Parts: sequence; structure tokens; C-alpha cells
Amino acid sequence: MSAGRPRLRHVQLKFPIAASPDAAWAALHSPQVLAALYGPILVVEPLGHAEEKGNLLNTAVRLRLFGLVTVGTQLIGAYDEVREQGGETVRLLRDSGIPLTGALAALDVWDHRMAVSALPDGRTLWRDRLVFGGPTSLLLWPVLWATWQWRGWRIRRLARGWDAALPETPQPRPVSPRRAPRPGRPWWRGGSGRRTRAE
Repeated sequence: MSAGRPRLRHVQLKFPIAASPDAAWAALHSPQVLAALYGPILVVEPLGHAEEKGNLLNTAVRLRLFGLVTVGTQLIGAYDEVREQGGETVRLLRDSGIPLTGALAALDVWDHRMAVSALPDGRTLWRDRLVFGGPTSLLLWPVLWATWQWRGWRIRRLARGWDAALPETPQPRPVSPRRAPRPGRPWWRGGSGRRTRAE
């Protein structure tokens, strides 16, 4: 191993949450959920243009302590992955951005992966792992570890409402027997009495 290669450290979480996999996956992509994870202690504020304000997953953000004091800025660059592991489907959101200013800017490695997969009881297994490295990684490890414990506590609390916030999938409207197309016939009579071609 090269002498100049930084030593990597990590913090991680793994626990079940009271939400379905689809709801957890939607929450991972929600700017409101991202902001709620750290608030009100740390306010995440996008620095992009007006049209980018609604997307916190691919932009630069400012981190403000209690919304008052800026403690740094960070580039978020997230993308999705889907993997099959041991017969289960695991969906991952991976952020390979990097801190730009503030105490975390001394880190030159930042790899944050959040994964969700289904549990047999309908809940979701949440996995959250940050790998980081740099000259100050040893000093920052306790800070990031404590931050991840707070993050895990917030995720478990917020997850209780994610299924209720999940948009409902539109269901097909029932078709009355009168309007239903008859099998084997290219034409059918609609309720208005007009002949209409079946789709």
C-alpha cells in the first residue's frame, strides 16, 4: 500500500424501520426528509439556482447551525443503484460528493451509501454507511459517529410517517358491464350509443 494513501474510516447504521421499502426509497429522494434529518440543529440550505432548489441530491448546500451560523458547505452528488444480494433486491442511494468548506473540508474521501431492502414482516431494513478519509479523519471520527447516532434516531422516528406520505398509485377506474368491450369484437357500443373503436 502506498505510504501517501489516506487511511479510511467509517461510521455505519443498520436497523429495521417501520416503513415499507417503497416509502423508504421515496423518503431517500425527498428534500424534505433530508432537511428534517438534521433539523433543527443543522439546517441544510441549497446554494443552486432557483430551479434547482427542490433538488438537494445533486447540488451544493450550506450547513447552518440552528439556521444562524454557517459551519460549512458541501457538494452532494447522488445516484441510484440496484443490486441483488442473497436473493433479495437492495436499492442504494450513493452520495459521492465532498465537503467544500468548514471542518469537514479536510477530508478528501467521502462515500455515503444508504440502502433499503424488504423484511419478511413488511418493514424495511435500513443500512447507512459513510466511508471517509483525510488528514483529520481520526479527529473527526467521534464527531461523525455522534452525528450518525442522531441521524439513526431521527430516521427511526420520521419513518413512522413515510407510508402515509407516499403518493397513492392511481388505480384503474372500474368499467361497467355496459361499457366493457366484448371479447373478439373490434367494435363495441359505448354508453353514449356511439360506436367507438376499442383500445
